[in-house]
Amino acid sequence: MKARILQHTAREVAEQLPAITQGHPFGPDHEVFKVRGKMFMLLTDAPGEPVVVLKADPEESEAMPQAHDGITPGYHMNKKHWITLEPGGPLDEEMVRELASESYRLVVAGLPRAEQPVDPEKFGIMGK
Repeated sequence: MKARILQHTAREVAEQLPAITQGHPFGPDHEVFKVRGKMFMLLTDAPGEPVVVLKADPEESEAMPQAHDGITPGYHMNKKHWITLEPGGPLDEEMVRELASESYRLVVAGLPRAEQPVDPEKFGIMGK
């Protein structure tokens, strides 16, 4: 997948999710997406190429880099809980969409029930 398409696809998914905010708390080169104040996605360059950093299930975050070219441990993040999607690999838009949605769902699941904008148990099933 080409570099800018990778970030464009992830951004497009995030912008359609309920209760998100986006900003640049780490500077202009780091676009952060949050749900109810908790980060679920970071768009940045590392090293010199646009990447997408996403929250991931701890078991999957260890397995995905081994199973998929284009997925590495989270760039400048806790490697147990974050993954990085890199351009140039075989990732397709559908996988990027799924991983971005799953990152959001994982963060929502960790929120107090009253703050959850969607039911994390049903989110993503049958078109949300």
